[in-house]
Amino acid sequence: MGNRVTRTDFEWVYTEQPHTERRKQILAKHPEIKELMGPDPQLKWVVSAMVLVQVLMLYVVSDLSWKWVMFWAYGLGGCINHSLTLAIHDISHNAAFGNKMARWNRLFGMFANLPIGVPYSVSFKKYHIDHHRYLGGDGLDVDIPTDFEGWFFCTPARKLVWIILQPLLYTLRPLYVNPKPMTQMEMVNALVQFVFDLVVYSLWGLKPVVFMVAGTILCMGLHPISGHFIAEHYMFLKGHETVSYYGPLNWITFNVGYHMEHHDFPSIPGSKLPLVKKMAPEFYDHLPQHTSWVKVLWDFVFNDNFGPYSRVKRNCKMVKGE
Repeated sequence: MGNRVTRTDFEWVYTEQPHTERRKQILAKHPEIKELMGPDPQLKWVVSAMVLVQVLMLYVVSDLSWKWVMFWAYGLGGCINHSLTLAIHDISHNAAFGNKMARWNRLFGMFANLPIGVPYSVSFKKYHIDHHRYLGGDGLDVDIPTDFEGWFFCTPARKLVWIILQPLLYTLRPLYVNPKPMTQMEMVNALVQFVFDLVVYSLWGLKPVVFMVAGTILCMGLHPISGHFIAEHYMFLKGHETVSYYGPLNWITFNVGYHMEHHDFPSIPGSKLPLVKKMAPEFYDHLPQHTSWVKVLWDFVFNDNFGPYSRVKRNCKMVKGE
């Protein structure tokens, strides 16, 4: 457990991200893919059902012992919460109501945020735009670990701690790497969330509040679903900075595993991403892919070739007007 990773810096490249050019090539050969773009009419109903299930769970766990509260937080409630964060990811791309109703998407994102326990959706939207526009951009893409993370979390034991701390690191990293002023919508998101938490506490006590927050933290840390955080952009094979996963966990994660397809076409909702691969197989079938998020986590921790430094990084010029 003491071997250190072999990388001592990120994989610096001097090329543009590959997704822009591939998108042009795919659309030139398969213009019918444009028909997949636009909102997913089922998304708002699926998310609403998930939120209602979680509210029911809050009532149920209020009478359980603490050990069962934590058990169900990790085994079920946190899984739904993690899935809701990925629904918020889709909503951040206006997949619920379309680009012409952007404000409705932001408000619906706040609704999807409620069982998560902490305000998240609006801030995620603000930074996720940069992740697509400046993929791997130094000081711009806050999905990239910091130099301290790459230097310190360099042994199997430390990498395991790093995975457990993912929720905290994803929260704090933007404030260090690319801080932005708080917006009015973020304040609304926080107010709505804290009022909901207070109502839950007033009705059913502390256990449901802990159930929400603990489930979110646990299932965004060391959990099979969290393999997607590493599988998406960590360089398991040199030259490939985005990799897809086509396994069964896509069923409960809004197809976030189809990550190559998502970055090629961010305006296509997750429910339709499998169709992108089906309609343009010659662009995807030959690319490397992950078969298991659990294996991704295992390899990341125990393989000395991988660590937080296993990311492609580039210098990007900011778009004028930002």
